[in-house]
Amino acid sequence: MQLSSMVASPRQLLQHCISTLHCIVSSVFSVVCYWTAGACKGTTSPRRSVDSKLEQRKVQNAMTPTSVNYHFTRKCNYKCGFCFHTAKTSFVLPLEEAKRGLKLLKESGMEKINFSGGEPFLHDKGEFLGKLVEFCKLDLQLPSVSIVSNGSLIKEKWFQKYGEYLDILAISCDSFDEATNQLIGRAQGRKSHIDNLYKIRSWCQQYKVAFKINSVINTFNVDEDMSEAITQLSPVRWKVFQCLLIDGENAGETALREAERFVISDQLFQEFLDRHSSVSCLVPESNEKMRNSYLILDEYMRFLDCREGRKDPSKSILDVGVKEAICFSGFDEKMFLKRGGKYVWSKADMKLQW
Repeated sequence: MQLSSMVASPRQLLQHCISTLHCIVSSVFSVVCYWTAGACKGTTSPRRSVDSKLEQRKVQNAMTPTSVNYHFTRKCNYKCGFCFHTAKTSFVLPLEEAKRGLKLLKESGMEKINFSGGEPFLHDKGEFLGKLVEFCKLDLQLPSVSIVSNGSLIKEKWFQKYGEYLDILAISCDSFDEATNQLIGRAQGRKSHIDNLYKIRSWCQQYKVAFKINSVINTFNVDEDMSEAITQLSPVRWKVFQCLLIDGENAGETALREAERFVISDQLFQEFLDRHSSVSCLVPESNEKMRNSYLILDEYMRFLDCREGRKDPSKSILDVGVKEAICFSGFDEKMFLKRGGKYVWSKADMKLQW
């Protein structure tokens, strides 16, 4: 018995040592696993948790669709040679579906909607557009509702019916020489694009809509001096774009336009800007500023990513929601702010002399 007890005692001691060592190893392993898992989940420490929440908030803020450009139609009655949103389809969403998408955008933080094309007044003689403008201002109560148009199809009766709901109307005009507009394709037949521009300017003043002008600077107008005409028209903003190539739209084998002959260098664009430096409402947009600083929705309500020099569509916000679709927009918020994308865009705040 005594011998047996003496033999058993070292064995028990060895088992106890092994058990203790096992507990120590398990404890260390558990701690390592806890901290590793915590690092993945952002819960490693209160400090890391705060940092993680800040990063998530930054991402969330960057993905807020504050200002959205909805190109609900691609069809146009003009044939501008550099057009970078061409008539590749004739599709237009049903009105109620378009309204549903706009409501989703408002719920995600949209403050400004800009309707564009193609030519937005072409579809249903402007009635479709008018109903969307009214919906955005009355139902969604957006601070800013704007339109970009070539102006050729706008009638005074449209202003009478929908003008009160519209904050800004931008008319595209690339030259104050009729022959140059004809060369560019900014025309329909022999109608005067410039006469129409002045007429719309007077309607905007009469019906209390802020008037804006957009110009694309290219090989045909780069040497022109537009200072006098712009000063006379006195728009709230004069957006001056450098002609931009987009693969599949105005460049490449599948494109409907060949814009290479319209493209100008950065130096020529800067010379144009310098010539017009006295025009206080001028807002310049080079290729660098323009390419990724717009949230663009196409006719299917898909965000278009232009980072690779083409328009790669996301899934439609009508199918997957705004938060998922916007992740594939390629939107650069810093460049959006740098180019002056955020400004006083509600006519109620502009203090204009009507």
